[in-house]
Amino acid sequence: MAKDQAEGKLDAVIGPETSVKGDLRVEGGVRLDGTVEGRMDITGTLLTGPKSFLKGEAHCRDAVIAGRIEGDVFATQNVELQTGAQVFGNISSKGLTIQRDCLFHGNCSMVIEGQT
Repeated sequence: MAKDQAEGKLDAVIGPETSVKGDLRVEGGVRLDGTVEGRMDITGTLLTGPKSFLKGEAHCRDAVIAGRIEGDVFATQNVELQTGAQVFGNISSKGLTIQRDCLFHGNCSMVIEGQT
């Protein structure tokens, strides 16, 4: 998918009063403001709001995290932890940005194409 097609495009929104139990697969981007307990497989960007909660793994292209995640994050590109984000798990990505006042309890692996 071309970068200009993927940026800013949301294909699914999980609202603040919504709770999902089980695995979720989305072709495109997802905005999470509610709760998910399970694995999220997203081909685009995962955006989590400040009151969101994910208990499980997230697999995506990019992640912008402002809420709480208890599980590992696997991004093929970049991860950004915004102010107030809480991540209890490992992060694997090409790039990682951590803003002030975040909580990250885990390990980070920087993945570079062509290297193992």
